[in-house]
Amino acid sequence: MPVPRTPGGATAPADPVAAVADASDRGARIVAVVIALAWHTAIALPAAVGARAGFAAPPVVLAGWLLVAAAGVLAGVRLLRGTPLPAWPVAALLLAVDAAVFAAAGERQLFTAANWAWGTLGWFFVLAVWGRRATALLVLLGAHSLIALAGVLGHGATAPADLARYAMYVYGTSTLPVAVFVGSMAIATLARQRAGAAAATHAAAAERDAAERARRERHARLTLAGGAAEEVLAELADGRADPADPDVQRRAVSAAARLRRLIAESDDVPDPLLHELRAAVDLAERTGLPIDLVTVGSPPPLPVQVRRRLADPLTATLADARGWARLTVVAGHDEVVVSLVTPDRDGPDGGATPGGDGQVEYLYERDGEIRWAQTRWRR
Repeated sequence: MPVPRTPGGATAPADPVAAVADASDRGARIVAVVIALAWHTAIALPAAVGARAGFAAPPVVLAGWLLVAAAGVLAGVRLLRGTPLPAWPVAALLLAVDAAVFAAAGERQLFTAANWAWGTLGWFFVLAVWGRRATALLVLLGAHSLIALAGVLGHGATAPADLARYAMYVYGTSTLPVAVFVGSMAIATLARQRAGAAAATHAAAAERDAAERARRERHARLTLAGGAAEEVLAELADGRADPADPDVQRRAVSAAARLRRLIAESDDVPDPLLHELRAAVDLAERTGLPIDLVTVGSPPPLPVQVRRRLADPLTATLADARGWARLTVVAGHDEVVVSLVTPDRDGPDGGATPGGDGQVEYLYERDGEIRWAQTRWRR
């Protein structure tokens, strides 16, 4: 089974599962390249050079060896780089050399190591069709067997012993390349499956941890918001707070806004940030505050923590607003800006107050007439 590759031929590195499979496959590729070139150089070449006088056409056999060596080096280098050569042109070249060598070997060297096409070409077929199905390799080995049979019959080696020797040669020179090819593909597939299972297990564990952290954080925020609301209600119930006191009203609105935001966070809606801001706007309108909500664009999906940092400073300012307010949301695929403008009752405070936490920038400014607060998230 072939390993999935990018259009350039290399396994996609961004996928950790594919990276594990590629690491396993790369080891097998190195083994196949080393075996093919080592066999061709250390075994086939000395035998061919030593028996060159016995060949029917020595230049053809030696030229074929050089051509296969060059093609093998190029194919091996490209394979190790993850950009293999086109399989079938290389295979056609190897089969043409195969036919030429069997014809040029002659009857005397037909079944000797000097006829290097027997043992060498199977490994170069492996390099040519690496990453494809095993069927491709079997087709090439079958074609190689037919060429060899034509050479045996063409040289008149038709005795039962010669045919038996032919069958043994075909079996002996084909099984090992097939075993290495199929085994490497099976190992890469198994590595991919094991890595996929491990990745799924880690992802499930990470999701459980994230859900637990979110639950604890939400519980802590609910406790904080509930505590603020409980404190105001307790003071009102005991008579320690005056419902007409603007400060008490501001505290009550702020606590209610926090509770509404927490409730809105769990709603399944297309635009969670706008939904949470609309909840704060709705609460402000219930207190009689005229407020305009202007939205431009649609916010991208944002984590809950980012949405909180965008909304919380503005809802806190909104809880203290008097007279009127205008809330503006400008969103794009890589930036979200939320602005709030309200009248300034207390006079200027000397300029802007920047802030932020690295993910969300915060800016607050007063000039004696208006108060302006802004939060900004950038990807």
